[in-house]
Order: sequence, then structure tokens, then C-alpha cells
Amino acid sequence: MFIIVGLGNPEQKYFKTFHNMGYLAVGDAANMLGVKFKKRECEALTAEAHINGEKVILAQPLTYMNNSGRAVKQLLAKYKATPDELVILYDDYDIPKGKIRIRPDGSAGTHNGMRSVIAEIGTAAFKRIRIGIRDSEVNIPIINYVLSNVKEEDYELFVSACNRAAEAAVELAKGKPCERVMTDFNG
Repeated sequence: MFIIVGLGNPEQKYFKTFHNMGYLAVGDAANMLGVKFKKRECEALTAEAHINGEKVILAQPLTYMNNSGRAVKQLLAKYKATPDELVILYDDYDIPKGKIRIRPDGSAGTHNGMRSVIAEIGTAAFKRIRIGIRDSEVNIPIINYVLSNVKEEDYELFVSACNRAAEAAVELAKGKPCERVMTDFNG
């Protein structure tokens, strides 16, 4: 069993914002696995795939970013999964745009969605794939930046980053050790 959750906001107006990188990346993972988000459960849209005979649930919470933990907690309970079987994909302002970072655990940093996940499930010991969004040339408050649309000239860079994050999540779901995925994809 493996659960891959991409953090974001469910409304169309947020689709191309920096804060929806997790949604886009889990969508890429679903495409790679040949599945579609069809089911609404646990305050999330979900898709089900199988890798090597093991069930993989992909999810996009419908709770909005700051309450993402509610959906994650419900998914873990429904599928009787442990935090060790969880990977969260999300945007990270502390990483330069277009880079990804995989970690086996860690703090929420400045990310309210991750604060919600950690508070709801009671641990920070789960895998996460962070998609860098920081643009050193932009000087506006973080909240305004993360909810702004990706600039057209940067769009392909973020499409590539989300795709690499999705590939890393699929590798984790296939059972590849986190340390190896970190070596293969970080940077």
C-alpha cells in the first residue's frame, strides 16, 4: 500500500498558481500510472493504481491548502496505511524554482499545508517531495507570491519539475529506497 498526495487548492482559479504544484505533480503521477481521478472520498479526489500487485492511492485534497491534513488523516485511516506508506508532493518557497528535493521526513518549514498534515497525523516522519518555486527576482509577500500564476516564460520549467517530482513519487511507490530516490532526483 502506498498513498501519494499532491497538495493544492481545488478551484480552477488556482490551477496555474505556485501553490498548486503538488496537484499538478500528482496528476502527472496518475498519468504515468495510467489512471484518472474518478472517486471522491476522504475530502479528496482519488485515483487507484497498482504497482507490482500493491495498491497505490493518488489524491488531491479538496480541503484547500491550509486544511490538507484532514484529507491525509482520513485517507490513512480508510486504507489502514501508516505514515511510512505516505508521500506528500508540494510547493516550497525555500527552494529555487524548478528544483526538487526529496526527504524521508522533516519539519513543515513555512508551509501551512504541511503544518496541517503534521498536526493531523501526529508525525513528521513521512516522505515528502518539495517542488521549488522561489524566484530571487520577485519581491512580494510569500502569500501573494504562492497564490499568483506561474509566469508564462517559466511554465515549461515548472512542468518539468512537476514531472520529475511525479517520477520520484512513482519510484518510491515501486519500493525504491528513499535514499536512492534522493540521489537520483534531488537537485
